[in-house]
Amino acid sequence: MNSMTPYSALALQMDCHAVNALSSRSDVDTAMMATLDRVDTMIRGSKAFIATFSGDPVKLVVLPEYFMTGFPMGESIAAWRDKACIALDGPEYDRLGQIASQHGVYLSGNAYEVDPHFSDLYFQTSFIISDTGDVVLRYRRLISMFAPTPHDVLTKYLDIYGKEGLFPVVDTPLGRLACVASEEILYPEIARAHALQGAEVLLHSSSEVGSPQPTPKNIAKCARAYENMAYVVSSNTSAITDNPVPASSTQGHSQVVDYKGSVMAEAYCGESMVANALIDIDRLRDARRKPAMTNTLARQRLDLFADIYREHTRYPSNNLVSDSGDIAVPDRQHFMSQQQAVIDKLLDEGLL
Repeated sequence: MNSMTPYSALALQMDCHAVNALSSRSDVDTAMMATLDRVDTMIRGSKAFIATFSGDPVKLVVLPEYFMTGFPMGESIAAWRDKACIALDGPEYDRLGQIASQHGVYLSGNAYEVDPHFSDLYFQTSFIISDTGDVVLRYRRLISMFAPTPHDVLTKYLDIYGKEGLFPVVDTPLGRLACVASEEILYPEIARAHALQGAEVLLHSSSEVGSPQPTPKNIAKCARAYENMAYVVSSNTSAITDNPVPASSTQGHSQVVDYKGSVMAEAYCGESMVANALIDIDRLRDARRKPAMTNTLARQRLDLFADIYREHTRYPSNNLVSDSGDIAVPDRQHFMSQQQAVIDKLLDEGLL
């Protein structure tokens, strides 16, 4: 395998201007484009400064979770789909492609997206756009509290996209890249599924609480990096404005973690480019190829766990699909009742 020159990765910490209070789709479209103009400006400035400061070119940029819109706050699935979700071939992706190609970076982020195969729903999607402006990976969040996921319509989703559509990994000049969405960093299986398919850099778009105390996501970022021998590039929102939640609740913690689980760089409060660090794929691959106690990938005995996972299914797949094959549009109570049913089952089995 050819040698790869180290490069800088940037977890760009930026404010999110929520669109919940906007009254029309045209207003939302205008707001999203204004956000993308800010992304363009911040990448331009950050890339120039980092290259001057360190001499290392920025080749990879990760943006926060739902950075264009914020999150739904009580809106129904239909209302949020119509107000804030983007199309697979929408102008937002065109603009993101222009930004990526103009600055010569691979660009990853997260958005609410409508899929024409599931037109009554939406999925929260993490994407990777190449330095030529093309979308080269889409990962749909699989574990969510109040939003539909591919798991909720699993059979049809697999029929359309195949197994490779669940945990996609893309081989690039920057290494093998994959995405983890938001709180999924707390679930070891998500990152492990990508690592088992060769992922070397996990791109984590997040919107999380800021605290001087250890937070669950910060602990998990280091754990996922160490146990999968992978870099984690995690971008958090700074303030979330224009909604009722105190704006600075999400602050800091954008970071780059190396494959040993060590935080290489971390941003403090506010919009920031501080979370940037050098990614050395050759060193990572060298570590993965050496027999050692720290080689957690080579030491995995996965067949031990296959039966226990198969026997102890929890949250049911296809829970939005009726016996006739129709897809239901859920409300928030549906997700709560599904979770309660899992808890009740565990109680019945004496496991809680």
